[in-house]
Amino acid sequence: MTANRNLRALIASGRGEATAIAADHAPPLTYDALRALVDRAVVSLNDLGVGRGDRVAIVLPNGPEMATAFLAVAAGATAAPLKPSYRQDEFEFYMGDLGAKALIVEVGSASPAIAAAEKLGVALLTLTSEPQFGAGAFRLSGASTGVSALPGQAESGDVALILHTSGTTSRPKIVPLTQANLWTSARNTATTLELAERDRALNVMPLFHIHGLIAGLAAPLSRGGSVFCTAGFHALRFFAAMEAAEPTWYTAVPTMHQAILTRADHHKEIIARRPLRFVRSSSSSLPPQVIGELEEVFHAPVIEAYGMTEAAHQMASNPLRGTRKPGTVGVAAGPEIAIMDEAGGLMGRGTIGEVVIRGPNVTSGYENNPKANAEAFVNGWFRTGDQGVMDGEGYLTLTGRLKEIINRGGEKISPREVDEALMDHPAVLQVVAFAVPHDMLGEDIAAAVVVREGESATEQELRAFLSQRLAAFKVPRKIHFVAEIPKGSTGKLQRIGLAQKLGLA
Repeated sequence: MTANRNLRALIASGRGEATAIAADHAPPLTYDALRALVDRAVVSLNDLGVGRGDRVAIVLPNGPEMATAFLAVAAGATAAPLKPSYRQDEFEFYMGDLGAKALIVEVGSASPAIAAAEKLGVALLTLTSEPQFGAGAFRLSGASTGVSALPGQAESGDVALILHTSGTTSRPKIVPLTQANLWTSARNTATTLELAERDRALNVMPLFHIHGLIAGLAAPLSRGGSVFCTAGFHALRFFAAMEAAEPTWYTAVPTMHQAILTRADHHKEIIARRPLRFVRSSSSSLPPQVIGELEEVFHAPVIEAYGMTEAAHQMASNPLRGTRKPGTVGVAAGPEIAIMDEAGGLMGRGTIGEVVIRGPNVTSGYENNPKANAEAFVNGWFRTGDQGVMDGEGYLTLTGRLKEIINRGGEKISPREVDEALMDHPAVLQVVAFAVPHDMLGEDIAAAVVVREGESATEQELRAFLSQRLAAFKVPRKIHFVAEIPKGSTGKLQRIGLAQKLGLA
């Protein structure tokens, strides 16, 4: 076992003169410069009274400074990146809930997080970008909060990162992830993707979310590769970023891949000039139809993976070499994975049950939430809340979130099955099936559909199409045509609460 399973050790292997961080409008930041920046920032934090175990909220726009600030803060304290578009009351909730000691914003920021910090008595630190020294270079300043109780580099068991769960059906839960959790998950992801120094990731994922932080940033840096940091995902700018970055791969959520596909026809020359080694997808299920389109457009394999915050991201993945099975999230790619019944017993292959995991990348428990921990951990296994089945070769197929399964008068329907059936219709671009209240049945099924540009379809036509593919009770009673399906902060389509958003509940 490596002694230092921490973020500073994670960036130790990159060749000194090799590029670590790249971005528009700045020279590359080398590994030597990144390591020096992280070490300087830890000293600065210590001088300002912040050390190991202290929580530092980070509210910065996506880009190279957000990437390096996360690495620096997490190397010597506990990073708590927050979504920059929150309102003041949301910042107050999250900073108060996690017990932030300090807040980092960029110099000149007008973020409502500043007023929230003042109200809570949280120390304000400002980040001044220094792009002349490399992409993501910065210095910190602020008033000292006293003497740091635990200065220096963080150790394996220290909490490196605090994130909240999305909280779609309940109060968000605090997920503490240790240095060792992040170190392990980044290396697991790098191993799955066979990352090396020659690889450059194009990061379009938000860096306040586990997918971007681990797969988009930490995994490539763990192998001495480089990361081109964008200002976030923008479909109209993706191919310009691809031209500038010269990446060998990118990772994104399904809605981003679908948006990229709608513009790919206009950018065939860039795709040919900047060939990708592979494309990765995670955070929600990628319809097999979209996998096929992506592989055809980019002439590269699409690697679908399965991750969640509590596992410091990656849990399973389709392999880069060997068999990729569209519709599955692949095989265990880090932690152990099993299927559990409602009584806590492990089930055999081919049986549907709850997906459970255990391993060194998994959080040891939610913070200050004994009730949630009692429900989530059974016999040493963490219950993911996902329903799934493993085939004879160990490939995992997710059949839905347990709390999203629709109970139509006792008949259980996986909305994902309905999604995939509707995606087979040539006019359908995106779809989300969801539960609607029903007086007699308790719940019934409906679907929201976005139609492809230049195509048309009627509700009657789509229901008739589904009736050829699904049992009658699985065919949505109502299909709603919408211009856009509501998305969460990371681009995931929102199934829970959709009935209310569309005025159906």
